[in-house]
Amino acid sequence: MGVSFNASSLLNGNGINVQSVVSAILSPQNISLTALQNQQTDLSTQAGLLTGFNNNLTNLATAMSALANVNGPLASLTAASAQPTIVTASAQTTALPGTHQIVVSSLATAGTVYTDPLADGNTSILTGGATSGDIQLQVGGASGTTHDIVITQGSNDTLTTLASYINAQGWGVSASVVSDANGARLAVYSQSTGTSGALSITGNTTALNFKTPVGGTNASLTVDGVPLQSSTNTVTGAIPGVTLNLVSAAPGTPAQITVGPDATQAAAAITSFVTAYNAVIGNLNTQFTVNPVTNTEGPLGGDSALRSLQASLLTDATYSISGNSGLVNLASLGINLNNDGTLTIDNTQLNNTFTANPAAFQTFFQNASATGFANNFSSDLTNLTDPVQGIVNLDIAGNKTQQQALTTQIANLQDRLATQKAALTLQYAQVNATLEAYPSLLQEVTAEIGALNGSTASTPFNSSNSAPTTGTATG
Repeated sequence: MGVSFNASSLLNGNGINVQSVVSAILSPQNISLTALQNQQTDLSTQAGLLTGFNNNLTNLATAMSALANVNGPLASLTAASAQPTIVTASAQTTALPGTHQIVVSSLATAGTVYTDPLADGNTSILTGGATSGDIQLQVGGASGTTHDIVITQGSNDTLTTLASYINAQGWGVSASVVSDANGARLAVYSQSTGTSGALSITGNTTALNFKTPVGGTNASLTVDGVPLQSSTNTVTGAIPGVTLNLVSAAPGTPAQITVGPDATQAAAAITSFVTAYNAVIGNLNTQFTVNPVTNTEGPLGGDSALRSLQASLLTDATYSISGNSGLVNLASLGINLNNDGTLTIDNTQLNNTFTANPAAFQTFFQNASATGFANNFSSDLTNLTDPVQGIVNLDIAGNKTQQQALTTQIANLQDRLATQKAALTLQYAQVNATLEAYPSLLQEVTAEIGALNGSTASTPFNSSNSAPTTGTATG
C-alpha cells in the first residue's frame, strides 16, 4: 500500500495520521509475517494428520502381528459341547482336534453342617448354668484338620457371636445364622468343593444339636470311558489342552465334546486386519482425491512419502503364494480388493474356506519359512513403523524441523517489526508535530515581516486545528 499526502491539507495545521502512515510503510513486511504464520498453521495441520497416519499404521501392524503369530487366533481351537446343560469346554492351542464322550455322574460339592433351630440368634448355646463349652469342627474329612472352638459365656456363646468368631479364624469355612419360621440355625459352609471341603463335628459340649453333614464330595465322571474324580467342577488334564466345566449331573447321558479350529477367532482377526488396513488406505485416499470445487488435494496431497506408503501397502495387499491347495491370495479366501484400494470381506466364503481347510488357511498367512502373507506384511510394517526410520516418522521429524525454523523466523521478524514500528512512530510523530505547528509559525513570520515594513496588521492563517499538540497524530 502506497503512502501519499494532500499538500494543502498538510499545511492547514491538521497534520498526519501517524498510525496509518507507519502501518502503510510496514505493510509489506506484515504481509510476509502473515504468510509465514499461514505456513506454520499448514505445517501444524499436516503434523496432526501425520500423527493420525502413524497411529493407523501401528493399529495395522498390531492386527497383522496377530495373523503372523503361530500361537495366535488362526491357531486357536474351540471345544464345542453337544450338551451344554451338562458340560461345556474350552480349548488351548496345545489341544488336538477330535471328539470325546463325557458322562457326568455327580458334581463336586462343598461341605455343609448346620444345627437344629433355636429361638433366635441371640439365644445362649451353653447348657444349664455352664459358663463355657467346646465344639470341635473338622475340615477336610477324616484326614483333615480339627479346629477346637472354646465357647466362653459373654464372648461367643450365641449363634450370632459364634458365627462371627468362626469367620474370623481363616479356616476355609464361612458361618452364618439362618432364620426361618422355626427359629434360627447356625450353618457352616466349606469354601472349597470335593473331599477337601468335607465338614464334620467331632466333639460338642454345648446345647447345639448338629445335623449330619452334607456335601464335601468329589465330582465323578468318565471321559471316553475312563472313570475320573475331581475335587472341583472345573476339570483339567482329562483331555490334553482342554478344560471341562461340569454343569449338571446326568449319569445316563453322554455329552460329546468336539475340539477343532476356532472359526470365530479367525474371522475376528481377519476383520481386525481389514478394518485397520481400510483405515490407512481410506485416509490416504482422502489426501490424494482432488476436490472438484476447489480443484485441490488434501493438506498432504503433495507428500511423496505418503504416495510411497500407499504403493507399498497396495503391493502387500496383492501378495500371493503358490500351491497351498489353491489358497494363494486374499481373493481366494474371500477378501476382495476394491477399486479404491480398500478390502471387503465375503464372510460366507471366508467361513467356508476356513472350515474346509483350516491348515491351508493358516499356511497362507504364516509358515515355517516366514513367506506367508502375514509374515511378509508384518516385515514391511515393522520397517514402516520404525520409530526413527519409519516413513511417516521421518515425515513427522521433517515437519517438526520446519516448524521450529519457522517459529524462529517469525519471532525474528516480529522483533524487527516492533523495532521499526517504534522508530517510525517517533519519526512521524515529530513530523506531525511540525506540521501542526506550521500555521502558528507562519503567522509569527508574517507578523514580523509586517513590523519590518511598518505595518501593524497581519492576516491570520485559518486552521481547523485550534490547539495543536506537539507529537500527537491527527487526521
